[in-house]
Amino acid sequence: MKLYHGSNVMIEKVDFAKCHPFKDFGCGFYLTDNIAHARNMAFRRCLRTGGDECVTEYEFDFEGALQNLKMKIFEKPSDEWAEFVMMNRNENITHPAHDYDIVIGPIADDAVVVSFRLFQDGFISISELVKRLEYKELSTQYFFHNPNAIGYLNRVL
Repeated sequence: MKLYHGSNVMIEKVDFAKCHPFKDFGCGFYLTDNIAHARNMAFRRCLRTGGDECVTEYEFDFEGALQNLKMKIFEKPSDEWAEFVMMNRNENITHPAHDYDIVIGPIADDAVVVSFRLFQDGFISISELVKRLEYKELSTQYFFHNPNAIGYLNRVL
């Protein structure tokens, strides 16, 4: 399976020290199966920090990872997915907030942050949050939490 990482540099080797905390699935390496989304992420990264748009392509051994690693897969937005994202974005709890090697699920990108904030501030219920997200076309993200998980990725040259 092909996966893509959009950034402002080519990723020669994944460096977890450069990963940002409090993201949807935690601090780790994120990819998508949607090359257009990866290109958009590269563009946005360059706007924030400079550099040249770059998409790094990987081959992911999904079957091998599924057999050998602890994985969590969210097929679509759900109460469980929303609570998981909120837990990982919460700066007031101990992190890492979970022990999965790989997490796969919808991206809660900037387009849905407003809905998450409404939920967090108590203006809407978790069910209303999920309902709002069901109507958005969400890309899928693949989160790699540790070196064991990265071992199932091969960079395409």
